[in-house]
Amino acid sequence: MIRVIVVDDEPMVCAHLRTILGSAPDIEVVEAAHDGAAGVEAVVRHRPHVVLMDLRMPGVDGLTAIARIAALPEPPTVVALTTFDADQYVIRALRAGAAGFLVKSTPPEDLIGLVRVAADGHTVLSPAAARRLVAASSDEHASRDRALSLIRELTDRETDVLTCLGEGLSNAQIAKRLFLSETTVKGYVSRILVKLDCENRTQAGLLAYDAGLVSR
Repeated sequence: MIRVIVVDDEPMVCAHLRTILGSAPDIEVVEAAHDGAAGVEAVVRHRPHVVLMDLRMPGVDGLTAIARIAALPEPPTVVALTTFDADQYVIRALRAGAAGFLVKSTPPEDLIGLVRVAADGHTVLSPAAARRLVAASSDEHASRDRALSLIRELTDRETDVLTCLGEGLSNAQIAKRLFLSETTVKGYVSRILVKLDCENRTQAGLLAYDAGLVSR
């Protein structure tokens, strides 16, 4: 059973998401919290697999809560909830440790599937959406300089794998493209995350965009 926590200051949004996700036989919404602080407490209490986190909330906002959750031992996958698919809050959430984002208007059948994807540890962020987000970044030049500095530490093969992450490919797809086993790809991904000081595949993928490895 995939345990989910929903954090949103609008009770109607929480009720809507709980109803949709609760209709899936393999998903359970274990708690709905209405601010970031309560969301972090709920994570500590329930140890969920996935957290759906609104970004704009009074008190402790979603960005602060995401950073606090990312600092916990064995943190869950956090997916940012947003109204628009390309704004500065989303960019900051991804760089703070969110594994992707969902637009609140996502159709119910897609929402259930994307939560399952997030629970499996995969990025909930399409390549097209990533391009829009990076293009919207106000500190794009600084991000590019930082990314170029970081990827100099990678081997040629690690750079190939990073490029694939930037394109949103799964481990199986990367293995097929680069003629590697999935186990080998997992090893490369783990080393890349350590070398680039990234919390997850999404952050590494964004670095690939910042460094110009993937076309925008």
